[in-house]
Amino acid sequence: MSRRIYISQLGEESRRRAREARLPFEAASGGKEANKNDGSNYFDNEHQFQDDLMEIIQQGRAAIRKTYETALVPFHAAVSKPAQKAYLGTFLFATASLFLLGLSTIAYALFYFNFVPQVSVERIIHLQFGAEADEIREGHPHGTATLDASLTALQPYDVSLFLHLPRTPNNQAAGNFMLDLSLLSLAKPPSTAEKPLPESALKQRLAHSRRQAILTYASPIIDTASTLTGLPWYVLGWKTESEVVQVSMFDGVEFPKGWANVPQEVKLVVEADEKMQFYEVGVRIFAKFGGLRWIMYHHRILSYVIFTSMFWSSSMVSALVAWLVLSSYLVPNSTALKERQPASPQIKTEPSESEKYDPSMTEGLSDTSRTFPMFGRHLPLHFTGREETARRESDKRVKQEDEVIQSAGIQPLTAEADEYEGIETSGFRDSGIGTSLDEGQRARVQRRKKSSLFAGLPEED
Repeated sequence: MSRRIYISQLGEESRRRAREARLPFEAASGGKEANKNDGSNYFDNEHQFQDDLMEIIQQGRAAIRKTYETALVPFHAAVSKPAQKAYLGTFLFATASLFLLGLSTIAYALFYFNFVPQVSVERIIHLQFGAEADEIREGHPHGTATLDASLTALQPYDVSLFLHLPRTPNNQAAGNFMLDLSLLSLAKPPSTAEKPLPESALKQRLAHSRRQAILTYASPIIDTASTLTGLPWYVLGWKTESEVVQVSMFDGVEFPKGWANVPQEVKLVVEADEKMQFYEVGVRIFAKFGGLRWIMYHHRILSYVIFTSMFWSSSMVSALVAWLVLSSYLVPNSTALKERQPASPQIKTEPSESEKYDPSMTEGLSDTSRTFPMFGRHLPLHFTGREETARRESDKRVKQEDEVIQSAGIQPLTAEADEYEGIETSGFRDSGIGTSLDEGQRARVQRRKKSSLFAGLPEED
């Protein structure tokens, strides 16, 4: 196909030049000559039309082929091996990222619940009335409540008591009464004890506080007026004649490290001169956060994003390092693999489309020159073979050497000059069948010529 296109292009160029060279002669000739050339012009136009039509067809085919190849480029790129590797790598990266993101979320949740303690603890204290065996103050109401592992070391806490008291005459007559609160921890019994110690001996007091409390005072007139105005609510049961008294016992109490230094139980003793009545008594413990714990508790979403991103980034870097280390040990070396594999046969590469349609290439042409006849009165089409091209280049080099010799003024010997001239005018011509005898003869002439140039020079020792 490349030769046909090349030949058609050369034929079109030769016909154009012939028409341009014939125009002055056709203009100077008479009407008879013009009438004589009408037939040839008709055939020339017909052949020109055929050539143009073939060229249009070839251009259309090339455009269709190019459009088809352009349309298939995205598909070929999508199903190519590099694309498949990219898909696989993207899938593995996304899967690993999601998996590590889930692990990072679980790690942050565990870190949050271990680092940030419970913000508030509330326990109900069930009071006991009567005397204890080891209690000096006999007859006062007292009670205990277990805290378990609700508190954390090195964390400040605020501790307060709440008492739900009815407005009975005894409670109003008690006036001020004392609240004695102790925070206790359970200590291990000594190993040298001969007999089991009582439970009270195993408890260690970590903090102790005493506060006074009193019901809100109301005069008889105010008390009667408030009772009358709230009578409907009292009848419906929406309001009761009671009061809740809250008393702060500890402010910012903190415990050192160690399980024995953290309270596990609270003990309350109510000291009053009158026999008091209680609806409910309890203790509330609030954690006073500061620093990182305050940020993590009050800005939970921001803390989740920051710490999860940190966990995810560190896990991704660790996974990448582990992947590189494992790949360096498990994947064989490419150089050693090439050495173990046998040498594969060389595959012949075909020329590209641009090389196939390159008119300047003579690799696929014949060694000898050829002449092709043309239509009408056009000049014949001549192709120069590789042998003739090489011969012309050799003649050009010989001519350049002659010019150099003449410019230098060096004359060869007479006998050698005659021999050279005899060889030069021997009339040997190429047979046109692809032989290279003339080229070999000229090579011998060049060697003799060079020997004649250096014949008269003295030899060096």
